[in-house]
Amino acid sequence: MMWTAFNRYLDTLRPQRQWVVLLADACLIALAWHTTYLFRMGVERWLHERPTYDTAVLAGVIAVYSVVSWALGVPRASWRYASFTEIVRLAWVCLGAGLASAVVVLMAQLVEIPRAVLALHPVFTLITLALARMSIRLLNDHARQRRGGGDVTGQRALVLGAGAAAKLLIAGIQHRGWSVVGLLDDDVRKHGARISGVTVWGGLDKLSQPDLLDDVTHLVLAMPSATGAQRKRALDLAAATGLPVLTVPTSDELRDGRSRVDRVRDIEPEDVLGREPVKLDESAVSTLISGKTVMLTGAGGSIGSELCRQIARFGPSRLVLFELSEFALYQVEQDLSERFPHVPLVRLVGDVKDQEALRRVMGQYQPDLVFHAAAYKHVPLMEDENAWIALRNNTLGTYQVAQAAAEQGVQRFVLISTDKAVNPTNVMGATKRAAEMVVSHWAAKAPGTRFMAVRFGNVLGSSGSVIPKFKEQIAKGGPVTVTHPDITRYFMTIPEAAQLVLQAAALAETGQVFVMDMGQAVRIADLARELIRLMGHNEADIPIVFSGLRPGEKLYEELLADADTTLPTPHPRLRLAQLRGELPADWIERLMALAADEGAAAPTVLRARLHDLVPEYAPR
Repeated sequence: MMWTAFNRYLDTLRPQRQWVVLLADACLIALAWHTTYLFRMGVERWLHERPTYDTAVLAGVIAVYSVVSWALGVPRASWRYASFTEIVRLAWVCLGAGLASAVVVLMAQLVEIPRAVLALHPVFTLITLALARMSIRLLNDHARQRRGGGDVTGQRALVLGAGAAAKLLIAGIQHRGWSVVGLLDDDVRKHGARISGVTVWGGLDKLSQPDLLDDVTHLVLAMPSATGAQRKRALDLAAATGLPVLTVPTSDELRDGRSRVDRVRDIEPEDVLGREPVKLDESAVSTLISGKTVMLTGAGGSIGSELCRQIARFGPSRLVLFELSEFALYQVEQDLSERFPHVPLVRLVGDVKDQEALRRVMGQYQPDLVFHAAAYKHVPLMEDENAWIALRNNTLGTYQVAQAAAEQGVQRFVLISTDKAVNPTNVMGATKRAAEMVVSHWAAKAPGTRFMAVRFGNVLGSSGSVIPKFKEQIAKGGPVTVTHPDITRYFMTIPEAAQLVLQAAALAETGQVFVMDMGQAVRIADLARELIRLMGHNEADIPIVFSGLRPGEKLYEELLADADTTLPTPHPRLRLAQLRGELPADWIERLMALAADEGAAAPTVLRARLHDLVPEYAPR
């Protein structure tokens, strides 16, 4: 097709686009000059009755137009995506340059140049320049519609990555009305090549050239198999452009069937962490789970539901889902039934504070493994009015699930803990530290079951996470609220957390607490800024407001208490916490008395008595 060949030629000229546009405009300005003479003087006279210096005047007029055009940024815009804004800019060029040219000609006493030519030439020039651009735009849109079979949406993507994923992406999004204007890839062997009709312009470092992006509305990262560090570098370069950034799914999402490579999505914070994916010892995890009955409390929560998905991959004989929320239970059941139709599910609405229900369930279904993920975890909500119920759910609930597991001879019991359990300053963290102490108690009392805990930090995208809140605030136009400019947190993704829990369960001996390698702590304000940039905004559009630390909130979290030490494990992302000290003889009695005493519901009373149970708890 002739237009396709012409389009390819235009792509080859792209690095010198501004000079090419100036040259083309100069030719059109000259054409308009001659057309004006033809209109003013008629066919018989327009060519022969001109002054001898007309050519020099035309050259000067072209020079004036070129200078004004360059000053207003006209050469940076692509003709293939010309818009009304571009026509308005051309009108200002013609008005300014035409007026300046007329003034100079009149002041120079060049009286043989017809005054009508000076007056009409800017009008003819505007018509000529606009018609040329709109013709190219119409031809390009027509070609895109024929090629993509969809409506033109005005979305013009520059794709980062020129591999197999980019080829599939181009085919997919062009059918939905997108236009892919070019590709960037650091592989020099691909530079200048064409993939599905789109040219590879060069390496990712070209993102720092503003002229390259004048006709681009979105950047799309198409590097699903890249390492975390490579994706992070690409996203940093993309974010610096100020354009909205999208991505194709990661290799994990594609492998798990959660998406298709031609389905772009928004950048999520986990994309910018730059962490390498977890590598499981799948043989050990498969031996742990395959053919076993596995029970999960809190099965519908953020961590619980992902644990269900990860466990289902290894073929358990049955999954027992124990969840207080009917809606959350329904959601996880529907998801698992669709993804893993071969895995039998037992769907139970239940409360971990109901001892008899726990005994009945474990007696009936005889689980081999129990993962205890049911917990209240929102720090400010649990700090005052809900403090006593947090103790009953997080600590007493753990005691009762562990007790039922010990009574039924469950092989392994895994508590999902948190970094907030280390030197806790809030009720939620103290109740989770007390839950770890409960696990230590049952490890000593019931040697037939391996009791263990896994401790990690904030999970991106989990319920209560700051990330959904930030995205909602950005969508509303801001501001984004951060509690303190220096507050930091450890972050990991939900699948990463779930996989490491399974790995820890396969490795652990009884009474052990595993600590996950969370990487470097992330400054929350920096995370907010990154998210604002990746969604195509800046802090002038979406300001960040610091609201102050909330009750019980730390500036930073710790993964180990000061008196603890850690030991390496066979998995590089897990370390073993050697917790010192034994529980006092009456510790369990005091816990049960506190959980049963409704008079302790007063926050000040609860905090004082909780400090007696967890000496390192220092309320703020």
